[in-house]
Amino acid sequence: MAAKTSIREALQALRRLLRDPEATDEVFTVIRGFSGNSFEKEFQRFARSESGRRILENEQELLAVLKSDLSPHPTNSLAGTYSRFLRLEGLSADGLVDASDPTQEVFEEPMRAKFGRRQRDQHDLWHTVTQYGRDELGELCLLAFTYAQTGNRGIGIIVFFGTLKYRKTLGNKVFKAVREGYRIGKTCAWLPGVVWEDLLSLPINDVRQRLKLKEPKIYWESRGGERFASLRPI
Repeated sequence: MAAKTSIREALQALRRLLRDPEATDEVFTVIRGFSGNSFEKEFQRFARSESGRRILENEQELLAVLKSDLSPHPTNSLAGTYSRFLRLEGLSADGLVDASDPTQEVFEEPMRAKFGRRQRDQHDLWHTVTQYGRDELGELCLLAFTYAQTGNRGIGIIVFFGTLKYRKTLGNKVFKAVREGYRIGKTCAWLPGVVWEDLLSLPINDVRQRLKLKEPKIYWESRGGERFASLRPI
């Protein structure tokens, strides 16, 4: 396993990030340094759940499913909406593998390694079901949502300072949108434990309803009511 990031290193990275908000590499160091045992807590919750045990016992990887031909699924399904999101945003299912932090912890224990990969590979599925776009505010709101879901303090710190940063350009509405993202993350289903493979053919609105995902209305209002075409049902 890669060496853990110390609190001192994380604080130094946070200072550098505050001096230069464009130094996105520092974000990974901050998250790792302040994450504590959040990953282990998540993994234990996952491993105790019926869906988690089923996923861990299955050799198939989520990434392999997402990279497969999803065209047979209905256009208005989760798979269809996810595929449209990737296409219109210029993404690919395995793009996150290339974009991943090269110094992230690598787990030698197979089950934890698989859970970590699954967490990474479902990121764009979270965009799809939550309806948060890839604009600056959308990414920040999704981070707030993720903090509510995972309890990772490193992510919480990034959300706090990111909110202060974007307040300069977006005004006070950024606070309301971020709080909304956190509340939605607290009240919906626990997404790390979702068996996405079972939901791909279902209508996207049915999936959102099943996962108890509320619409991010404040986020949309902050964008002037504009909704991303890639995330709207057809």
